[in-house]
Amino acid sequence: MRQLLDNKSYLRKMADNLFEFIIVFADDGDVTFSNEEAYNVLMYNNMDDVKITDIFPTLFTIENGKCVCRENMDGRMISVNAYRSNNTCFESEIRILADTETNNRFTIVGRDISGRERMLRELKLAKDNGQTLDKVKDEFVANVTHELRTPVNGILGNIRELMGKELDSNKLYTMEMIEKSCSDMNALINNILDFSKLQAGKFEIEEREFSLHAMIDYVRSNHMNKIHEKGLDFFVTISPDIPDKLIGDELRIEQVLNNLLSNATKFTTVGKIMLEVVTTARAGDKIELFFMVMDTGIGISDKDRDKLFKDFSQVDASISRKYGGTGLGLNISKKLVNLMDGDISVDSMPGKGSNFNFSLWLRVPKEGENTFVEDFKVDTGAIADRQMESIEAEQTSAYGSQENREEIEKRIMKLTLCVEMDTWEKAEMFAEAVKQLTIGAPKDVTTAALRLKMAVQKENKEKTIEAMEAFKLLLG
Repeated sequence: MRQLLDNKSYLRKMADNLFEFIIVFADDGDVTFSNEEAYNVLMYNNMDDVKITDIFPTLFTIENGKCVCRENMDGRMISVNAYRSNNTCFESEIRILADTETNNRFTIVGRDISGRERMLRELKLAKDNGQTLDKVKDEFVANVTHELRTPVNGILGNIRELMGKELDSNKLYTMEMIEKSCSDMNALINNILDFSKLQAGKFEIEEREFSLHAMIDYVRSNHMNKIHEKGLDFFVTISPDIPDKLIGDELRIEQVLNNLLSNATKFTTVGKIMLEVVTTARAGDKIELFFMVMDTGIGISDKDRDKLFKDFSQVDASISRKYGGTGLGLNISKKLVNLMDGDISVDSMPGKGSNFNFSLWLRVPKEGENTFVEDFKVDTGAIADRQMESIEAEQTSAYGSQENREEIEKRIMKLTLCVEMDTWEKAEMFAEAVKQLTIGAPKDVTTAALRLKMAVQKENKEKTIEAMEAFKLLLG
């Protein structure tokens, strides 16, 4: 090893092949050694008469014949300008190491960082320019959408006034088309404005106390006429164990539900649309709600599902041509749910329909801690039997009792028969009863019951059987 270190030609070769520059100087400031990289970056042909103060004039001085450094020479990284032979300089990072044996020889190991620093400055400038452009774009979008809204609302107001006076059916039909177009334009403008705000990070969540049932009733009334006009059934259910008074951003939850129901209505021509709200967990004064919007529409394939929540994205171009829209609704819904610390997803099959669902944690106000309400249902017919089953299920003993277990097993048997006979309306009734009977159960049991019901609602025999087996396994 000693022989290797004494081999000066080997050491010189090793030093010359390093990416860092090396400069050795004496205590009087004279440079006694430099490697090939030092010659390259400093542009010297030789350093016979060069002092360290020529290379680092801001760091070293000569006082009484001795070199004095303004920094501690303890090996720490120092950023300093290094000067070339032509008096130009570059930014460098160096370490200064002292020879502790003789204390009259020092070594500088460093590298030229001017390229890196220049690149960082350019990146910062590009980022600043990009932020400026984004700001200009956001202001432009906001201004344009506000300006568009004014003439659209003007047309809408005048048309509605004329519609009240017009008796000719042909003219009235034309006016109705104009009114619908203006309403669609307003919805589009609102979506673009919301999207712009979300992209700019200017969307704020406002948490206030609100009535869940009043909000759901308002959402239902907004969509009921349009859904019934298409000949579809519309069912709304709120689980009875959810307090009516909650604290959260009512307007944003309402906006997400409106987007999901509008999509369900748009893509469903036969069957039904369902809105259901259930509770999946509770911790202290917080409750986790699970919102589901289910339809029997065109459905979505697995490969197209990832496109749904992207900006300006629809499954394919034919969807936009046939059904209209910009593809912003679901993207905005996802961003709003994420802003409220929730998550949104979709379960769907082509030709079978879709189930869009999202979960949110909301706070229960102290005065409403024990204020529960009756099950909130909409529409009659097939739902009546389900209500009766739900009421019967609520009247059984608490989860875990012998009576409760027997009731669950009884409904599971009935559910199995309904699935085998493809009587899905009855199956859904028993699935709802099973869900009600698991109120107060551990979360994995209530989640399994919810998944069972969702599988039944999609009328998927294979998934229903899987969900049923999973549920039975948890019951033991």
